Amino acid sequence: MAVPVPRAALVCALALCSLTACSAEQDTEGMNYTGDYSSHQPLSVVGYPSTGSLGIAQEVVWRIADGDVDRLASLVSDKQGEDIPEKTAENWVAAFRKGAGGKVTAEFYDEGSYRQTVVLYLHETGQIKELYVRAVMLDGKEVWRVGMAEPGPAEATAVEPWIPKTPGELGSKVVR
Repeated sequence: MAVPVPRAALVCALALCSLTACSAEQDTEGMNYTGDYSSHQPLSVVGYPSTGSLGIAQEVVWRIADGDVDRLASLVSDKQGEDIPEKTAENWVAAFRKGAGGKVTAEFYDEGSYRQTVVLYLHETGQIKELYVRAVMLDGKEVWRVGMAEPGPAEATAVEPWIPKTPGELGSKVVR
């Protein structure tokens, strides 16, 4: 004999199931972040990042450390040529993977409401990598991306003369 289920309980159960499905779909990004965060060393920070510039800098370091060329190339702010982001990502992974897997300090220069210069200090290898990050509109939503126009290995590893050898020397102000 079937036990009758009160209509209110059935409605609540259906509502809960549909809300859970929606939140699970929306939380995939949060789950990816949690997994990435727990499987990498934390990023040390100098300067004043925005939430967006900090997030994209962290993701760039993770993708380099993981050797994930495709996911790194997908973070490009502007495609400047057919294969430039992919070549740049390959160069960054080849040059900086070992250092990105260890302790990294990111120094955020100047105000970061819609773009920011970020200098990565890879402590294990002594390498320095400069990034330009900025907010872009993607599918009607503001997201942060990174400039990736260094298709040559020498370009990818070049260090501009204004960049200090250790984090914090310039007080997070670009002096050119």
